[in-house]
Amino acid sequence: MSEVKKPKNVREPLFHLAKRDNLSGKKALLIRLSAIAVGILITCIFGFLIVGWTPLDILQTLIDGTFGTSNRRWDLMEKTAILLCISLAVTPAFRMRFWNIGAEGQTLVACLVSGACMLKIGDKVPNPLLLLIMLVASVAAGALWALIPAIFKAFWNTNETLFTLMMNYVAAQITSYYVYIWSVPKGSGHVGIINSTTKAGWLVSIGDKPYLLTILIVAVMTVISYIYLNHCKHGYEISVVGESEKTARYIGINVKKVILRTMIISGAICGLTGFLIVSGADHTFIKDSVGGLGFTAIMVSWLAKFNPLAMTFFAFLIAFLGKGSNEITTLTGLDSSFANIVTGLVIFCVIGCEFFINYTIRFRKKETPAAEKPVAPAKTDEPEAETETTEKEAQS
Repeated sequence: MSEVKKPKNVREPLFHLAKRDNLSGKKALLIRLSAIAVGILITCIFGFLIVGWTPLDILQTLIDGTFGTSNRRWDLMEKTAILLCISLAVTPAFRMRFWNIGAEGQTLVACLVSGACMLKIGDKVPNPLLLLIMLVASVAAGALWALIPAIFKAFWNTNETLFTLMMNYVAAQITSYYVYIWSVPKGSGHVGIINSTTKAGWLVSIGDKPYLLTILIVAVMTVISYIYLNHCKHGYEISVVGESEKTARYIGINVKKVILRTMIISGAICGLTGFLIVSGADHTFIKDSVGGLGFTAIMVSWLAKFNPLAMTFFAFLIAFLGKGSNEITTLTGLDSSFANIVTGLVIFCVIGCEFFINYTIRFRKKETPAAEKPVAPAKTDEPEAETETTEKEAQS
């Protein structure tokens, strides 16, 4: 007969991952702030290895590059506002699980339309009317550019990620064409500052602060977006469709209508952003007017968990890192890619900290030696004997 092999003792792994049940908001915030600090520390080490600066020099340059002068502070706030506005645009679609990767193209088309209005009718209508025309045309252009993929998604269930991504390239090529057509001088590939003498189509400055009106508009839009998404019926419908389209249809929500309406709103906010870029900041348009902010806004929206108020902090953080690292590249003569590396290092740490927010590491408990284990009492046959005696007495 073959002997039965005894199973070997299987040791548990040294540690395993367990999903957290509930983590308080304060602890989650502390983890995220720690991740930002770690990212900045890695940036300082990286800068020391590249340019030989001490961490204090790098930190000082980051701060001076953003807060050193009044103009730098206002420029920082303007860049934060523009990035925040695009983030607000993509958030409704993302809550609906409609992955709108086309904010770059929707904003760029609005920039093109705003610039065209300034060029063609800037000297024919009063400035208040021109600004109103530019605003309406830009919002309509952004909404239309977002509505096209929404229609295909709602009626033919196309892949919205690829569709909206391809629309970015179409917008870039159309903009390049008109930049060449309207370039000054002809064929230079640059439109230049539009209406530099008359300032027709330029947003008015409040208290000699050229970016203040842009910042105020975006601040109002942030509050409106928060109320719309969290305290309105439309925001509730967006959340339900994002959770399950079948559930949404079961409770009577028109899914196609919600998709179309939400994408129109998303594109309209992108259109507003394009208007603010041309009329309030650059006063011109080029192929790179948006400068990749449409993709950066996706990261801001995701990091903030689609909360419009939390997006303010992350938009400010990215704008701060971008401007500060640009100052480092200017002083050291490094390539402009250094700014993207710095931002990427910090954001990578912030994204990585989400693992520790959602999961915890549990280590294996120390095993008790065999000699120390308590010995179980030996079983006796007395109870069985008593049971047999009782049965015999019952039968007799």
